[in-house]
Amino acid sequence: MGMQEELSAYGAWRTRVEQTIVRIRGWFFESNLTDTHNDACIEQLLLKLRDDRLVVAFVAEFSRGKSELINAIFFGDQGARVLPSSSGRTTMCPTELMYDEDRPACVDLLPIETRRTPTTVTELKGQPAAWRRIALDMSSTASMQQSLARVGEQRRVAMGEAELLGFRIDMTGESGLQPDAQGMVNVPAWRHAVINMPHPLLRQGLVILDTPGLNAIGAEPELTLSLLPSAHAVLFVLGMDTGVTQSDLAVWRTHVTAAGGSRQGRIAVLNKMDSLWDGLRTDAQIETEIASQIGSCAATLDLPAERVFPVSAQKGLLARIQHDSQLLARSRLPQLERALVEDLLPAKRDIVGAAVEQDALGMLARTREMLTARKRAVIDQLSEFSDLRGKNRGVIQYMLRRVRTEKEDFERGLERFYATRNVFASQTNTLFAHLGMDALRTRTLHTRDLMESANFSLQLRDAMNAYFNDVRDSLQKSSTSVDEIFSMMEAMYRRFSTEHDLRLGVPVPFSVHRYEKDITRLEKAFHQQFNTWLNLLTTEKRQLTQRFFETVAVQVRKHMEVVNRDVEHWLRAIMAPLENQVREHQKQLKSRLESVKRIHEATDTLEERIEDLRQNGALIDQQVEELERLKSALDAALEAPVLQRVDAAA
Repeated sequence: MGMQEELSAYGAWRTRVEQTIVRIRGWFFESNLTDTHNDACIEQLLLKLRDDRLVVAFVAEFSRGKSELINAIFFGDQGARVLPSSSGRTTMCPTELMYDEDRPACVDLLPIETRRTPTTVTELKGQPAAWRRIALDMSSTASMQQSLARVGEQRRVAMGEAELLGFRIDMTGESGLQPDAQGMVNVPAWRHAVINMPHPLLRQGLVILDTPGLNAIGAEPELTLSLLPSAHAVLFVLGMDTGVTQSDLAVWRTHVTAAGGSRQGRIAVLNKMDSLWDGLRTDAQIETEIASQIGSCAATLDLPAERVFPVSAQKGLLARIQHDSQLLARSRLPQLERALVEDLLPAKRDIVGAAVEQDALGMLARTREMLTARKRAVIDQLSEFSDLRGKNRGVIQYMLRRVRTEKEDFERGLERFYATRNVFASQTNTLFAHLGMDALRTRTLHTRDLMESANFSLQLRDAMNAYFNDVRDSLQKSSTSVDEIFSMMEAMYRRFSTEHDLRLGVPVPFSVHRYEKDITRLEKAFHQQFNTWLNLLTTEKRQLTQRFFETVAVQVRKHMEVVNRDVEHWLRAIMAPLENQVREHQKQLKSRLESVKRIHEATDTLEERIEDLRQNGALIDQQVEELERLKSALDAALEAPVLQRVDAAA
């Protein structure tokens, strides 16, 4: 099974899970079991499944054959190169290849001049007028190649202009752009490109991120701070003839491992293996040299040797175009593809499946608890009313008084519940005073003031460091507030379970720790991108301040928005079971009281009420059975395998 079939299998798995969630939503509606919390939970789950993407990033210094590797893996069936691939640099800006059915086949190009504004690429994606759109004619390979070649366009500008656009100038060309005799340099014409292409793999939700070389990466920090960390797999392309050079190692340390925080999902590719096929070496000598390069590369990058793959992208592409299975096998491209699929799909399914499982099964468990409470109330009433058979009016009056007393006791308990809810609201306000976006906005404005008023590089560094310290402090204070809320709700769950026989279990805990790790990763990338003495001394203050806020601060805001969203979801989840069961118990007490009243006043016969309760109990039993069937269907959908053995010759 090839990569396309594997991605199709993953898409089918995702569709089955989505269909099961839709089925659950329909049953909730038909059974009159909907509530605002469940509705919101289902909508979030469906949105998560429908917007699910698989992002594979390709990173390399220039002239490593990165674009050719993308052509070989993903576009070998086109009969020609799709992405431009030649000696020198062909990818001048970060390029996303994806498919959005709501947009035509096209290449959207963001002019490099937008770097003069404090607006990020992510924000500009919501401003269509800022982009240049080039139509993509999928019926003509030549026309398609011509359109895609626009991604590699450059502009010749003066040094001062290049610096305003965020490019570092170095007269030696070692750590920046080298000006010519006229003081001019070449810069990318475009800041970012998005290629919308109805390719079968892209239709399945695959997104390919093609990145430029080191200098261009450094000019767009958002790539390291946002795009690479969001990738589920990163292929780091090296040359078989060069191994890991100093510039390769700088890219690896500064941009690849810093972006992901670990080696998870990282694969090294030793491309241009065919350079060893010179006709002078024996097969054994070639294998010895390949093994030596793999070992050296693995040691330098601190990767397991099995994460380093020797390939010939050019021969693999040629083999696919010519349908030459022997050449394809010799290129070793299928082994890399298999590793990519085996690395990507199970991990991605685990992430998506865990998120769905936690929310969906939690929702079903809460519904089961509510149905159990209803059934228990029906059984209790049946027992009470059955005991009334043959009893006189005085016994019925006694029961009426007892139910009224229970209702009054519960209403006194409700006063404690309402008091707890008020404290809950107060603690929630305290939590968001630390965590909320208003607090972050105030902190960001204060940091901007400090940086704009700084007279020395040390003051700039202190202001940026203080920003991260404040963010980390807010998360730590938020963690304390979360623990206090959890302790209070745990006590309230226990009290209502003991005093009113509610089946509440234990409230769902929440931890801020993983969000702190995200901020720590972002801070590490910030130190490597911005907070170096070379950068502080060679970058003009206004430019450094602008870049800090349009990249680092924006990424912090995005992370904090995720924290806020997840905390809000947890707050609803921790309060909803208590509110639902309190409301359900209150309704059952009211129903019992009304039933006993009608029997006492002879407006209902005892047998009629007993029969109603039996029918109600039977309906609840049916609902519980259907709920269990839905849970089993969801379990089966989530646990279904998505990965088959990849055919080595695919």
